[in-house]
Amino acid sequence: MKNLIQTMLVLAAAACIAVAPTLAGQKGQHPGANPGASTSSASTLPASPTYVISPGDVLDISVWKEPEISFRGLPVRPDGKISLPLINDVKASGLTAMQLSALITQKLKKYIEDPQVTVVVAAVNSQHYYVLGEVLHAGVFPLLPGITVLQALSAAGGFTQFANSKKIYVLRNVNGQQQKMPFNYKDVVEGKNLQENIELKPGDTIIVP
Repeated sequence: MKNLIQTMLVLAAAACIAVAPTLAGQKGQHPGANPGASTSSASTLPASPTYVISPGDVLDISVWKEPEISFRGLPVRPDGKISLPLINDVKASGLTAMQLSALITQKLKKYIEDPQVTVVVAAVNSQHYYVLGEVLHAGVFPLLPGITVLQALSAAGGFTQFANSKKIYVLRNVNGQQQKMPFNYKDVVEGKNLQENIELKPGDTIIVP
């Protein structure tokens, strides 16, 4: 009897060991999930549906049931184009993701019956602003929607002890010309001249003398 009990315990332990890897592999998966699908997300800001694609952005392009012409992490070249099989170069810059999807769909109809194309802007790398001068962390920063000069200075860590916070200015390229816009930090934080706390645009440079 004792030997029988020991044998049953050994068999039960072996069964648990065999099942454990299967359960571990299924943990966290939903029914029908693709085990090979990536769960990572882009580290940069997601684009809104109205976002206009620019050179440097990264796209995910999926053509249903056509993995050979589906791509993840496809960069938009400096000339604003991307390259895809069958249709070669396609102008992506200046279009929204939906507009680009419609354009690719139209071009693929010559080769594929009823193509279903999805375009996602996986990473917005084209929109930045710059902070230079007497701040703790000068450099290039991603342009968050609606960010102002005051918020940008905070993102740069604030001022060094040598900064002249009354003589800050923003340089902006307007129709090929550099426009200089003053920003008096002391006035703005005291509620004065709030019109100086402008919303930043792509390529703006904040100078802290």
